[in-house]
Amino acid sequence: MSTEYKVGDLIYDADIYDGLNTFLSDLPFYKKWLPTNKSAKILELCCGSGRLTIPLAKECNICGIDNSSSMLERAKIKAEKEGLEIEFIEADIRTLDIPNKYDLIFIPFNSIHHLYTNQDLFDTLNVVKKHLKKDGLFLLDCYNPNIHYIIEAEKGLNNIAEYTTGDGREVLIKQTMHYENATQINRIEWHYFINGKLHSTQNLDMRMYFPQELDEYLKRFEFKIIHKFGSFEEEIFNDKSDKQIFVCK
Repeated sequence: MSTEYKVGDLIYDADIYDGLNTFLSDLPFYKKWLPTNKSAKILELCCGSGRLTIPLAKECNICGIDNSSSMLERAKIKAEKEGLEIEFIEADIRTLDIPNKYDLIFIPFNSIHHLYTNQDLFDTLNVVKKHLKKDGLFLLDCYNPNIHYIIEAEKGLNNIAEYTTGDGREVLIKQTMHYENATQINRIEWHYFINGKLHSTQNLDMRMYFPQELDEYLKRFEFKIIHKFGSFEEEIFNDKSDKQIFVCK
């Protein structure tokens, strides 16, 4: 069993990424939890190409962190087009060390699933603690693992997306997956068909974090869970929830 986990390079092609992720269903949720104090400082970890950063920057002072230079370059272009001055920093969220402290820190869009080991997660939680002001808020969203879905998805190749990118490419993505019980890693492969031809097959490995496990890890690092929701509409988390969404102090 390999202990190497990765995300394929094509995932970080900004046009491919933005074409796939055009929705903003999580934006109202994150807007709601912004501090009312307009001078408050916000930190977004794993900001990608600025899908949330750009609209939130119109209402708050936000800094975006990501380890992908190509995604950050796209975010900077978007910000410039909107006339926004946003600080973007290329860094690993496990080792981030900047002088500021923030009133709100959030890790959106299932990004913690790319923290493959417990130590990866623990290092990140320490980073959040170090950079969060006293009484500041920490928000986090991720999947609620669905073993039944994984079992069905392991049976074959499934179409998951079809769209046209901003630069005119016709993209079809098909998915296969295999779940590793011992490591809790869902080995996902995305088969990219671009303009009607198979372009490549790339990994999108994701670590599954189960509900009681994640609750306990947050408490271990002295985060108080104020709310745990099962959707961005703030439905209370339950057995059938697709998401785990945390509001912590």
